[in-house]
Amino acid sequence: MKRALLVIDVQNEYFTGKLPVTYPSGNLDNILQVIQTAHAQDIPVIVVRHTQPQENTPIFKQGTPEWELHPEIAKQPYALLIDKQLPGSFTGTELETWLRERQIDTVVISGYMTQMCCDTTARQAAHLGFAVEFLSDATGTLSFNNNAGSATDEELHRATLVAQDTFISKVLNTVTWLKSLT
Repeated sequence: MKRALLVIDVQNEYFTGKLPVTYPSGNLDNILQVIQTAHAQDIPVIVVRHTQPQENTPIFKQGTPEWELHPEIAKQPYALLIDKQLPGSFTGTELETWLRERQIDTVVISGYMTQMCCDTTARQAAHLGFAVEFLSDATGTLSFNNNAGSATDEELHRATLVAQDTFISKVLNTVTWLKSLT
């Protein structure tokens, strides 16, 4: 098994912007811990950054402070920075080619939002033949209320993890994933 850690959309939008991540607690600390461990274990770290393509977008507008990587993530070493415009990290990016050139067969999912970009990327990876490890406490989300109804942050997170662990990913918490590396 040859892994790469994906750090998806850990941008200021989720901290100081319109979409503050609220669940689970400690998710940023866990993301930083897995980045540092991956780096120490020579597991490539790929940072993914979301950019909304619309000129007048209220979120993830390129060049704004909210679009920038969270300062703690920006300090960490990484092998590749990918910019994407859709939820899936593989769509319109060099991610698949980069992974295949390095014979990586497993992607590890961390970042935001659990039910959107993390879920979509994990599903894409599985469809492309990669094994997927989804870190339950190094991903996160917030509550939503929209035309379809409402769901709490915990409900969205839990339901996504249950679905992921059914056929798509191996869902692990950070401690279990770190132990699996030894």
